[in-house]
Amino acid sequence: MRIFEVNDHEPSLLPDGDWSLIWSDEFDGTELDRTKWDYRLAMMGRKWPAWTDKGVSFDGKSNVVFTLIEENGLPVSSQLQTGYNFMDEPVVRTTCFGDDLQWNIGKLHESMFLNTYGYYECRCRLQQKPGWWSAFWIQSPIIGASPDSRKTGTEIDIMESFDPGKVINSCLHSGGYGLDRVSVSVGCEKILDKEVFHRFGVKWDRNGYVFYLDGKETGRSDRNPSDCAEFILISTEVKGYRSAEHKPVKEAYDAIGDTFTVDYVRVFSEEQE
Repeated sequence: MRIFEVNDHEPSLLPDGDWSLIWSDEFDGTELDRTKWDYRLAMMGRKWPAWTDKGVSFDGKSNVVFTLIEENGLPVSSQLQTGYNFMDEPVVRTTCFGDDLQWNIGKLHESMFLNTYGYYECRCRLQQKPGWWSAFWIQSPIIGASPDSRKTGTEIDIMESFDPGKVINSCLHSGGYGLDRVSVSVGCEKILDKEVFHRFGVKWDRNGYVFYLDGKETGRSDRNPSDCAEFILISTEVKGYRSAEHKPVKEAYDAIGDTFTVDYVRVFSEEQE
């Protein structure tokens, strides 16, 4: 690994090679840069009850803080994204050419940042209490439009923490989220010090993916290779809303006020010889 210095900020830990920084957010300001991020509020065609556009703040130390908050008596939290999946937006009743034909895709949006290949890195401190979870991942705007991951992309799960101090294996999902879904597990579960910041990264190229934690490789895979431009997500979510009952778990109520903190997100491009 090599150290990449960033003025007045924590350095990045990069794989060997010649890298250039092409996109980043150091969260230096006092509010979210809406030219880089939007809130994800819907999933698979409907407004998602676990998510809100509130509870994201800046601590004045170049960190963005996600707080588990209460809205209408329920625990909710936020997801940020630099782009949009075409299947997420809720469907609105329409006609086509004056005929009673329904186009079952919601309003499409222009993504703010899409990129193919590179090294993606996030430095963050995990949530401290159970009842909600955090993740850093990449998704294609058109995943599932075909079973060919090279054409329509792969969900690249770099970090997912479903329990405080515990990070599961990295995952790759292609073919969408229905009958054609193909999932691959990479690496293994890890127990981390939840009181300190950690760096999570992936090197993505035409040959596949190599995952890193604090500058050390944790696993690699050549399955589900993607040649598709994809967007970044930093996400938190309350447990329970994805169950058949769509209700938050008890631990989520007890965790209201807990935080997940992100220092930076950076994307690097590798110089080709």
